[in-house]
Parts: sequence; structure tokens; C-alpha cells
Amino acid sequence: MTEDNSYGHRKDGGDQARARAVAAAQTLVDTGRFRDDLAALVAWPTESQVPERAADLRRYLHQAMQPMLSRLGFACHVLDNPVPGGAPLLVATRQEGADRPTVLSYGHGDVIRGQADQWRAGLSPFDLTQEGDRLYGRGAADNKGQHLVNILALDAVLRARGRLGFNAKILIEMSEETGSAGLAAFCDRHRDLLSADVLIASDGPRVQAEVPTLFMGSRGAVNFDLRVDLRDGAHHSGNWGGLLADPAIVLCHAIASITDARGRIAVPEWRPDSLTEAVRDALRDIPVTDGPGPHVDADWGEPGLSPAERAFGWNSFAVLAMKSGDPDAPVNAISGQARATCQLRFVVGTQADDILSALRRQLDRQGFAQVQVVAQQDGSFPATRLRIDHPWVRFVAGSIRATTGRAPHILPNLAGSLPNDCFSDVLGLPTVWVPHSYRGCSQHAPNEHVLTSLCRDALGLMTGLFWDVGTLPDGTEASLSGAFSG
Repeated sequence: MTEDNSYGHRKDGGDQARARAVAAAQTLVDTGRFRDDLAALVAWPTESQVPERAADLRRYLHQAMQPMLSRLGFACHVLDNPVPGGAPLLVATRQEGADRPTVLSYGHGDVIRGQADQWRAGLSPFDLTQEGDRLYGRGAADNKGQHLVNILALDAVLRARGRLGFNAKILIEMSEETGSAGLAAFCDRHRDLLSADVLIASDGPRVQAEVPTLFMGSRGAVNFDLRVDLRDGAHHSGNWGGLLADPAIVLCHAIASITDARGRIAVPEWRPDSLTEAVRDALRDIPVTDGPGPHVDADWGEPGLSPAERAFGWNSFAVLAMKSGDPDAPVNAISGQARATCQLRFVVGTQADDILSALRRQLDRQGFAQVQVVAQQDGSFPATRLRIDHPWVRFVAGSIRATTGRAPHILPNLAGSLPNDCFSDVLGLPTVWVPHSYRGCSQHAPNEHVLTSLCRDALGLMTGLFWDVGTLPDGTEASLSGAFSG
């Protein structure tokens, strides 16, 4: 057997068997099998933000995931969440040999609220609907369709070769949309069960729908409220206007001290030092201004940075919601309170445990002692990043190139947030994410969907990737994993 420098991509007769497995996986889209399997998963109303759906979260693992994975020879265990009241998790394992590499994969079966009343006519969140290239349904993109692609790719390798050629572990959680409560503690408690050489998983969007993407971590996120509570009740604006401080005006000026008028961050500790030349080189040709979605504002954010650098290499502050009085039924009165829900997305190089303390210091310096900073319990993720020249990254990129004939876009981290720290920091794994959605998928919004053409491409490249992991010579995974620098 001859190999190139991508760690085991075959150049002999094995290529024909590999190509047949890839083609068979892609046929699942052509025959409607992928659509039918996805419809069965989408039908579960697994809204983790809705307490009444707790039983559906557990049933998804027992009745949807466990039978599917058991048929592939996985031993499945549904385990309780270490956090009281947290949703359960499933760990599925298939052991083929102590001398073979072990790949851990991950997905989440919970979804954001369905928002059924906001979907356009003819669509419903928990009924999969096909229109042309699009499959509409809640979870189709985030994340049921993505972990389904990976499971079907494993099945394609097993059908073609009779074995994977490596040990596989799959972790499915049901609390990702509420901040992955208990996941870090679960990983810590079950280190032996989840031990592996690498995490290869799928979530988030591609940069462009037609080009595969890799990312090795994510920006962190911290959500918090800014509150101004000056007095009880509202008071007539004619009698008291000019005499009472307006909490909404105070709040607006406090927010204006966090960034300037174009969104440039003014809090010194929120300005990271990790946008190195190596990161800039990696982001130089990433086309974030192309494709579906709103027009990118060239004059917004940190001056001197490209759009890709602002999205993947820098921090961003956002006001998610604001309220003072009743905007839907205003009255001629000065409110006593004002509130804004805010968020900082942050990259590696930002001191995560100092984010809110730094904001407190900034507000105090600017004279806004009366503005309260209140942390939110849900929706917080640390920032993580694996170096882009790590051997596992090169291996995955080489496999995708061999399957698709295209070099993937390689990002140091996702612009969004996900619980990658549980794998990179708690389990100490190199982490490579291969997303199977695209930026226009309406994730977390009405009319969520995936593209069948993208899923067909993803089924092929993941089958090729799993095939290639199975051809790694004994011991190769040690040199791949040993280069991990955290």
C-alpha cells in the first residue's frame, strides 16, 4: 500500500471500494432514504427550552437514537445528567480493537422553540416538508440533520467494508439549546467511557454552501442583562419630565460607553490579543460577504479588520433586546426601570472569568454606577481553538479534498458558540468540526431548513473521511493526537 502525506489516504485498489462506499452514501439522498430518516427525527418535538417537553427529550434517545445505533453494532447507554433536572445523554460505543484509533463524535437532539405561529404558510416545525432543494423542519439543520449524516456515513462504511476499521463513540446530548447544562460535568465523570484520540463532529454552518468547511473550536459567549432601576412605577411626563432621571436614557448612554457608534469595543479587557499573523493568514481568503443572508456592513465593527477577521478572530458585542415601559402601548410617563439583554461573543485570548468584572469597571469609570450588570445562567460557552496546522486537521482536510476535489475552508474557530470546551479542555482531545449546514438555513428562526444537495455532498465526504480513518496504520493516531497543543 502506498500513501500520501495525509496519513493513510489509499492510492491502491482500495480507492475503488472507497468510491463505491461514497457513492452508496450519496444515493441515500437520491432514493429519499435520507429525507425519510430525517422526517422521523424532526417529528420529535424536542424543545429543551420548554419544560413540558422533558419526556420527549428522553424518548428521542430511547426510541430514535438507540435503535438506529444498535443496528450498527453500537452498545448504547442512556445516562442521567449530573445536574439535577438536566436532560439525559446517550453514549454509544463500537469497539473494534485496542490497537485501532478511537473517534468520538457528538450531536444534540434538542432544538430551539418551534415558533409554529411564525412559519410561513404550508410549513410546520415538526413536519418535514420538501420544496425543491430544501427540507424544512425544526432541527433539520440544528442538529438532527447533521448527526444523521454522520450516522448514515458510518453505516455506509460498515455496509461496504464490514467494519469501520476504528473504534467509534457517539455522544448525543439533549440540553445544548439551554447552554449544555451538565455536559462538562458529565464528560469529567465519564472520562474513561468517552476516551478517544480525536473528536470529529458536526454543527454550525459552512462558510459557503458549495464548499466544505472545517473549524477547530468556537467563539465563547456570555449573556447578561444591564438594568437601571431608579424608582417604583412610572410618573407623568408632563408633571415630572425634566425632574426625574429617565432610566432608558441612562441605559442608552451606558451602552454607548461599551462601543462607539460603529460598534468598536471600548472595554480594554474585551479587546483580544490572539489575532496573530497566522490566524490572519488562515482567514485571508474566507468569503464571508458572499452568499445568502443580509448585506455585510463594511463600516461596522473593529476598524482595520476584514469581515472574516471580525467574525472569526475578534470579539463582538450585541444588544439582543431592550425594554423600558411598554413599547406596544406607550403612555405619557417616565418609566422607573429599563433593561437590555446583551451578549459578548469572544475569542481565545479574552479572559473569560473577567468579562463581566471588566464591564463593571468600565461602567464605573464612565459614571454609570447605577447600571446593574446581571449575569444570565444559560447560554454561556468558553472560547476554544485548535491550531490550524494540527495533524488531525491536515488529515481531515486531505480526506475531504480526496473525496470532493475541493480544498475546504479552514477556520480557527466558529463565529458562533458550542460546547467544544467539554471535549478540548475536559477530555483533552483535538477537535475538528465538519458542518453540514449553511449560513442561510434559518437556524434558530422560523422556516429552518437544510439543502439536500449539501447533505448529499456531506454524506459523501463523511463516508470518505470515516473510510480513511479506518485505513490508518496501527499507532498512527498516537502521532496525530500527540501534537495537540490545547
